[in-house]
Amino acid sequence: QILMCPEHEMERVNMYCEICRRPVCHLCKLGGSHANHRVTTMSTAYKTLKEKLSKDIQYLISKESQVKTHITQLDLLMKETECNSERAKQEASQSFEKLYCVLEEKKSAALRAIETSKNIRLEKLHTQMEEYQGLLENNGLVGYAQEVLKETDPSCFVQTAKQLHVRIQKATESLKSFRPAAETTFEDFVVDTAKQEDILGDLSFHSNGLEIPVINEEQSRMYNKALISWECPGKTDSDDIYVLEYHKLNKEEESVTWQKIEVCGKSKVLSDLDDDSSYAFRVRGYKGSICSPWSREVIMRTPPAPVFSFLFDDKCGYNNEHLQLNPRRTSVESRAGFPLLLGSERLQVGCFTTLDYIIGDTGIAKGKHFWAFNVEAYSYLVKVGVVPSSKIQKLFHNTPDVISPRYEQDSGHDSGSEDAFDSSQPCTLVTLGMNKFFIPATPAALKDPASRILPLPSCLGICLDCDRGRVGFYDAGCMKCLYECEVDCSGLMYPVFALMGGAAVRLEEAVTANDREYHDDV
Repeated sequence: QILMCPEHEMERVNMYCEICRRPVCHLCKLGGSHANHRVTTMSTAYKTLKEKLSKDIQYLISKESQVKTHITQLDLLMKETECNSERAKQEASQSFEKLYCVLEEKKSAALRAIETSKNIRLEKLHTQMEEYQGLLENNGLVGYAQEVLKETDPSCFVQTAKQLHVRIQKATESLKSFRPAAETTFEDFVVDTAKQEDILGDLSFHSNGLEIPVINEEQSRMYNKALISWECPGKTDSDDIYVLEYHKLNKEEESVTWQKIEVCGKSKVLSDLDDDSSYAFRVRGYKGSICSPWSREVIMRTPPAPVFSFLFDDKCGYNNEHLQLNPRRTSVESRAGFPLLLGSERLQVGCFTTLDYIIGDTGIAKGKHFWAFNVEAYSYLVKVGVVPSSKIQKLFHNTPDVISPRYEQDSGHDSGSEDAFDSSQPCTLVTLGMNKFFIPATPAALKDPASRILPLPSCLGICLDCDRGRVGFYDAGCMKCLYECEVDCSGLMYPVFALMGGAAVRLEEAVTANDREYHDDV
């Protein structure tokens, strides 16, 4: 049969396109779709392809024994698969049979307990009913008393009536305060299977092939919301979905109810958590019907109060010669600058530089609030706390002049006693610096300054309770209170920060849904 060109029906194919690997005619090469393609003559293509095909066929024929070996191996694998699947079915059936046996035993024990309790109650009620039936006329106790009343001999009557009267009085009292001898309800015999139902609902195939997720405690954080992030060591994206479970730690609850959320990525933002509470988190991966074991549980604590959001105030008392704000006003850094160098040129004796104050742009009138921030590790001296609105002007106007050689301010590194108990101070502050947290001195505190020096946490928090007049300073990583004192909350209260020398403070940013997307990308 003569092979014609499919694009030019009247032309015979007489060339072979090496690019498209198909026969073409001379029109295809001259001006058609194969004009710029490399072509060869049909006879050359015939010879080349025939040689290649012959070699391939000869190779397969030479490997016939190897092919037969592979066929035998595949046949054995098919039989092994059938055998292993039957064994897996039997093991699964045995596992469920064990559960059925446990449930049947528990069911029988529960029904026996209910039946025994029923019989005891019915016996008590039946005995009580017989006692009351004896109070009917011409029956039992009443009938006997009626017969005694017919006795005419005084001595015999008195001897009999004395004990009978006691019995009659008891019967009368029981009528006045009737109380069934047994309860009719069986509320104590209600079987609570909620926990077991949850466990059975999670029943699935466990596989050692799936990596156990690990909750990343450095990337996870608690603030206005909870951001829980995890990762799988080794393989990436090996699981289809993840299941994140969490529950509130409560010593009073005997049973634990886990809240469950399915997540497609490797992080989740939670917003339904209670303040000042500890939560346990765990995660597992799923690939089809197979799941990995649960990750190690991680316990995290929520802030002691709702998160208070604010920015650094760039107007009220802000010294732009000594302090530098970022454009978003979420971080501040102290810088000496030329004015300080020119001023220090006049100094002939040692002195400390002045504290530069900056406050938050929003005040607090009532309630309980919490905010967190980071102090850079290189910071020499930072003071943090709260200030009432009535003393803000005094705070900024009382800043000593660095040029005065007589001025010598306590850096706070040796005592910190001026932070909380000096009535002349307009605000309540604690001292931070040189990677240390200095607990202010109190009359009851030890005199040794070293006992009041703690390592500086990576993230600090302040909790202001206006209703109780208390302010607390926290390690925001574990939400542990490091120091707490009284504070006058008679007016609007503002967060306040003071920096000296090289120092920087960055406000903790709120957790948003974008954090989840960012961590997923990472």
